[in-house]
Amino acid sequence: IEYLVERFDPEHRLSPAPGTPEHLQYRYWLHYAEGSLAPLLVLSLILSRMETAPMPFFVKPIAKAIAGKVRAGYAGPNLDNNIRFLAEHLDKNTWFCGEQFTAADLMMSFGLEAASTRAGLTKTFPRLAEILQAMQARPAYQRALERGGPYNLLS
Repeated sequence: IEYLVERFDPEHRLSPAPGTPEHLQYRYWLHYAEGSLAPLLVLSLILSRMETAPMPFFVKPIAKAIAGKVRAGYAGPNLDNNIRFLAEHLDKNTWFCGEQFTAADLMMSFGLEAASTRAGLTKTFPRLAEILQAMQARPAYQRALERGGPYNLLS
């Protein structure tokens, strides 16, 4: 995404102008999406699949115990901290980099969609739900769904 924006968006429609404070935020959130948030979301998905996957009956309690310990001691608290961090940031900003929708918001959108599947997230952090709805309401998002078809995040 970073390469495409730098190469094909000279008017900075999807990125703040270089040298601005917003551009630093843009770079931060562009990489935060995959470098910080995504690994925790993937780990949470693996743990939930591990708890429900078919396996020999004598292994199931061990797998569930391991998944539960990893979730309770690492994945859950770290994901909670990250989600709280996102909500606090968005409470002070229109988009992730300020007033302008950028490619960083595009990158963060999937993480927000994945995080929104957690029970109670949208009630606990209404601003995250609001920003996700704003992202999904964008005409480009709607065109992508028309072309690619709807998807179910958890299937």
